[in-house]
Amino acid sequence: MKQILKVIQLHTNENKLIKRSIRGDREAQHKLYVRYAPKMLSVCRFYIKDIHFAEDTMIQAFCKVFTNLESYRNEGSFEGWIRKIMVRECLSFLRSKNRVLFLENESIYSDSECVQDNYQQLIDAEDIQLMIDALPDGYKMVFLLFAVEGYSHKEIAEKLAIKESTSKSQLFKARKMLQERINEFKNQEYETQSS
Repeated sequence: MKQILKVIQLHTNENKLIKRSIRGDREAQHKLYVRYAPKMLSVCRFYIKDIHFAEDTMIQAFCKVFTNLESYRNEGSFEGWIRKIMVRECLSFLRSKNRVLFLENESIYSDSECVQDNYQQLIDAEDIQLMIDALPDGYKMVFLLFAVEGYSHKEIAEKLAIKESTSKSQLFKARKMLQERINEFKNQEYETQSS
């Protein structure tokens, strides 16, 4: 007797979930939400310090995801498309709170003058998140848009309605401040270990 191996699909096809979600299938929407919510909460948390506001912003952004799902054209990753919506929603939240201050500085820093992103030391993610949270909001937004999201200074300037030189200046200052905090952290760790 010949046995036939039955293949069970472990992961539901994302395109099928998207199509079902467009038709208003709540179960498919829930599956997409469950699949992406943890990563997207992390994205929102990068920008918004208070976890409750980050969660609220993520939920509002998911409402926009499902409302605009028909506009997703299968170009690039679906996760990347969702992430862009999350970032826009976070920026809108921060603007609505009038908490962001960008200090105009016409000095343009070349890449050789920038403090290098040397964050691969033995510092855990929570400590790095706390260091990023402690940055002034303008520095933090530009740093995240550039270093995490990969936007150019021109794109950042357009998104935040600032000058490109201001974006470069904010990034330079954010990197410098983070490097100083990382150095302080490493010195504290060294002193603790040598005691």
